[in-house]
Amino acid sequence: MFTFVLLGGLYVLSTITCGYASWGNPDSNVKNQANEFDKPSTQPHIIFILADDQGFRDVGYHGSEIKTPTLDRLASEGVKLENYYVQPMCSPSRSQFMTGRYQIHTGLQHSIIRAAQPNCLPLENVTLPQKLKAVGYATHMVGKWHLGFYRRECMPTRRGFDSFFGYLLGSGDYYSHYKCDGPGMCGYDLYDGEEAAWDQARGVYSTLMYTQRAVDLLAAHDPRRPLFLYLAYQAVHSPLQVPVRYLERYKSITNLHRRKYAAMVTCLDEAVHNVTLALKRYGFYDNSILVYSTDNGGQPMAGGSNWPLRGSKGTYWEGGVRAVGFVHSPLLLKKGTRCRGLVHITDWFPTLVTLGEGMLEEDLQLDGYDVWEAISEGFPSPRQDILHNIDPIYTKAKNGSWKAGHGVWNTAVQAAIRVGDWKLLTGVPGYGDWVPPQTFSAVLLSNRWHSERVRWDRGKSVWLFNITADPYERLDLSRRFPGVVKRLLLRLAHYNKTAVPVRYPAKDSRSNPQLNGGVWGPWYKEKEQEEEEGGATCSPTGSTRGGARRSGGGSRRGPSETSLLAGWRRARASLESQGSQAVPACRACLFHCFFGVLWDIWTW
Repeated sequence: MFTFVLLGGLYVLSTITCGYASWGNPDSNVKNQANEFDKPSTQPHIIFILADDQGFRDVGYHGSEIKTPTLDRLASEGVKLENYYVQPMCSPSRSQFMTGRYQIHTGLQHSIIRAAQPNCLPLENVTLPQKLKAVGYATHMVGKWHLGFYRRECMPTRRGFDSFFGYLLGSGDYYSHYKCDGPGMCGYDLYDGEEAAWDQARGVYSTLMYTQRAVDLLAAHDPRRPLFLYLAYQAVHSPLQVPVRYLERYKSITNLHRRKYAAMVTCLDEAVHNVTLALKRYGFYDNSILVYSTDNGGQPMAGGSNWPLRGSKGTYWEGGVRAVGFVHSPLLLKKGTRCRGLVHITDWFPTLVTLGEGMLEEDLQLDGYDVWEAISEGFPSPRQDILHNIDPIYTKAKNGSWKAGHGVWNTAVQAAIRVGDWKLLTGVPGYGDWVPPQTFSAVLLSNRWHSERVRWDRGKSVWLFNITADPYERLDLSRRFPGVVKRLLLRLAHYNKTAVPVRYPAKDSRSNPQLNGGVWGPWYKEKEQEEEEGGATCSPTGSTRGGARRSGGGSRRGPSETSLLAGWRRARASLESQGSQAVPACRACLFHCFFGVLWDIWTW
C-alpha cells in the first residue's frame, strides 16, 4: 500500500481544491492520460460521493438559497433521482450501501454504531468494494467510515479497500480531527490506512483535505484499470465549521447556524467541482459514472432544511429518509432527465457490481435491485417496496398494541414500510413537525409554521399516507383504509420473520483513546478476537468472558506519550503554527469535545 502526502503543503492544496477551476478547459499543462493508452478499460470508473446530513432542500435545484452550481449542473446534465431513499441516520445508510442489505439482515437495525461499542458491520457480509476488487477494480476510500473499528478486521482496508484516508467515527472537529464521546473519552481520529495520520493534523479543513486526497488518487491511477472511489465527505455534519471566505458569501442570512451551514454546502459543491475536473484532466471522465447521494435528512438544529417535507434526520418521516441524489455520466443513454421510480440506497450494490461486470451470487441475499435501466433509459424501476426499518428495541409508543395492529403486528414497535404509493409507520416515527426554512420571514413563519404544527392524537401508533399524492405526509389515511393498513402490517410481519438478532452491545471502557495512545482505533487483541470467534459471549458490561482485559493498543505510528493532555498540546501547537485561522479551529475543537456528547445526541 502506498501513502500519499499533501502536495507541498497548503500552497498546492489551495491551488487545486480552493475555488472553482475552469470547467470546460482542464489544466492545459497536464496531459489527459486517456490519450496515452490504446485500450482503456471497458469497465466504468465508479465515483460515489456521499454527503453527510445534507437536507432535501439544501441544493439549488430543490429551491434552496444555498448556491450549488456544480451539483445543479451535474444533476441537470445527468439523471436526477426524485424518488430516492436512504436511512434516517449515518451507520444504517452506510451499511446498506456497502452490503446491499436491509438493516434487519445485518443486525444493525437499532440506532448507529457508537464509538465505544465492540461492534461493526458483520464480517460475514460481503462488501461492495470486495465484489469490485474481485473483478479487477482498484478500490479507494476517502472520508467517513462509521461502520465500526473495535477489531482490525473491521477497518476499511480489511473490508475491500486498497487504501483508506479518513476518520472512523460519526463526527469530529473539521480542523484538529479530534472527537469526544463523553468526559475523558477524547481522541484523535484521522487515519491513513490502518495507522493514525498524525502528520496530517495541521489545521487543514477536512473538505479540502479529502478533496486533495481524491485528486491525488486520480493523478496516480492508470485509467486503463477500473477505479472505484468512495468519497464520503464529513460535510455538512455538525460541528458547523467552515473557512471564513465561504461565510462571506452568505452575509444576508441572519440565522448564524444556517449561514455557516450554507457556507459548508458551498465549499462541498466546490469540492465536487474539483473532483469532476480531475476526472476530466486525468482521463477518467468519458468512461466514468459519478453518483451523488446524501446519507439521511438534514438536521434543522444544525442549519439543515428538508422543507417542505415532514420531519428531519433521525426520523422515518419523508424529511428523514428522502434524499438528494443524482447520477452523472457520459454513459447514460437518456441525459437531462428525472427518474421518478423508487430507488433505495441498497440498490447501488447490485447496480454497480453489474456495471463493473461482477457476479451477483444468490447467497449474497441482497435486498437491493439493479436499477441502471430505470436510471439510464427511463424504464420502470424494478423496486416496488422499501422496508425503511423495523427496530424491535425502540418500543416507546405507550399505547401501541397488537390490537391496534389488527392482531398481526405490535404497533408499539418503531417500523416503516413503503409499498407502491402507500407508506405505513408504526410506533414512534420521530419528531414530526414541518420545520420551515430558517430564512423564512417572521410573517411567513407566523402564517405557516403554526398552521402546520403536528396535532398528535393521544394513543396514536399507526399512520398511513399516499406518498405519491401527499409527499408531505399531511393527510393520515389509516382510519379511511383499514384494509391497506392490514396489508402493509402483514408485509412488515413477513419481513420481520427474516430479521436477525439486533447487534447493539454495551460500551466497552477499553475503547478509551487514553488507553490507546490518544487515538480512536481498534482495541481488541488478536487473542481476544480468536476467543470471540470461538464462541465467547459478551457480559453485560461489554467485556468478553474468558478474555483478558487490556490497558493499551497495538503498535501505532505516532508520539510515545499516552497522555490525552499531551495529544491536546500537540494539536494546539500544530494549529497555532498554521496561523490565526487555525487557532479558532482549536478552540472550536475544545468546545466540541466538552459539549459534543449533548450535541451529537440531539443531531443523531
